[in-house]
Amino acid sequence: MTNSNLEELKNKVIELKKKRNAVILAHNYQLPEIQDIADFVGDSLGLSIEAQKADCKVIVFCGVYFMAETAKILSPQKTVLMPDPDAGCPLASMITVEDLLKMKAEHPNAKTICYVNSFAEIKAHCDYCCTSANALKMVESLPYDEFIFVPDRYLGSFVKNKTGKTIHLWKGFCPVHLKFIKEHIAEARAKYPGAKVMVHPECSEEIVAAADYALGTEAMLRHAKNSKDEKEYIIGTEESFIYRLATQVPDKKFYPLSKTGICPNMKKTTLEKVLWCLEDMKTEITVEESIMQKARLSIDRMLEIK
Repeated sequence: MTNSNLEELKNKVIELKKKRNAVILAHNYQLPEIQDIADFVGDSLGLSIEAQKADCKVIVFCGVYFMAETAKILSPQKTVLMPDPDAGCPLASMITVEDLLKMKAEHPNAKTICYVNSFAEIKAHCDYCCTSANALKMVESLPYDEFIFVPDRYLGSFVKNKTGKTIHLWKGFCPVHLKFIKEHIAEARAKYPGAKVMVHPECSEEIVAAADYALGTEAMLRHAKNSKDEKEYIIGTEESFIYRLATQVPDKKFYPLSKTGICPNMKKTTLEKVLWCLEDMKTEITVEESIMQKARLSIDRMLEIK
């Protein structure tokens, strides 16, 4: 696609967005051209909160399915569209309600926490929801000594290693973050000797241990903005996040930890699909009312913890 065609397509999307009274949300891992036409770019929960506050009738969520579900849970009165409803999340799909109920039966005294990267049905069966940014804070601040943490075993392990509380982990993982291996860090440090390594806590324990910082995407952005002495970073998360970092922190340099860090589901969203979903209004995401109410409770409990 030529630059002129790309700009023409972007303008069509923006014009139709205004006509539909819609806001476009783009996750940090979306293609650069999707981030360019978004009203808000960020992590999944942050985007849903922005959509909740926005004066709009329609939310176009450029991300993966569980994110659109979360937006619907927080904004039930709004129409939530996904440009490609088939954009799923392997991590979220690694646990079923039956799996969770079995864990709860095995550990009846444990409180359940689900990572926001989970489907609405899982959220509905958990006591609390969390993000990568606040998972540790939640476990430490809650007055309980035993937890079940689902579905990401690496984020759960990251929290478990930093607290003295008992945490039972599920076996889920993010395939993209598991592509990073220790050799990637050694190679990147050799290539960019002055750069600090920031990785996502969804990475394996050995990657987290070998990095300078283990942070969620929003925390990575804040750190890069606020650090006065550090000028270069090696980033261990999905590659498209580097576009946002470079856009918002133009005076610093960012390098991918490895070129393997690509999420094919995030890349299913295209400008054409954004335009089509706004034209047809057919790719609506809905959540059953009873599930929505219970899932909302776990999210609200998380938001209450400052």
